[in-house]
Amino acid sequence: MRRVIPAGTGPAGGPGIDKVTALTLHDILKGSLTRKDPKQFLFFTDTEHGRRAARAFLERVKERTSDRDRAISLTSFRAQLKDIHRWGLQAPVDLSRIHQPVLVANGESDRMVPSENALDLAARLPRGELVRLYPDAGHGVIFQFHDVFVARRLTFLEARPDA
Repeated sequence: MRRVIPAGTGPAGGPGIDKVTALTLHDILKGSLTRKDPKQFLFFTDTEHGRRAARAFLERVKERTSDRDRAISLTSFRAQLKDIHRWGLQAPVDLSRIHQPVLVANGESDRMVPSENALDLAARLPRGELVRLYPDAGHGVIFQFHDVFVARRLTFLEARPDA
């Protein structure tokens, strides 16, 4: 890999990462009880702007009618949550050996992986660069600010190799 762009994540052992499973299950139940897509609760803020962004995202997802990704299987979903929980309980690792440029992105109000983890991740990487935390955005920051994020991502990916 020449360049890396993690979004909505943090280093092993980061605060709150071990709570993702409980939060996810809570929001899935909330979605079921309110007849709303759990992505609205998981990925977006509970503000007017966040709810509007969630509705827009869910409409964009419906636009693609062919060659869509298959839904995640229950087995894979459980394995993903188990791995995230384990990641949250691990001791932090030394990231100083990662010399590729890394562009870290996150919303300022990420409930799933608290935003402070993005700050920590960028600081631990020798060539880490933090995109300013997007305002009124949660875990789904790249869905909510897709237009701004895509432009920033392209600039980062097209930079000179030594930059």
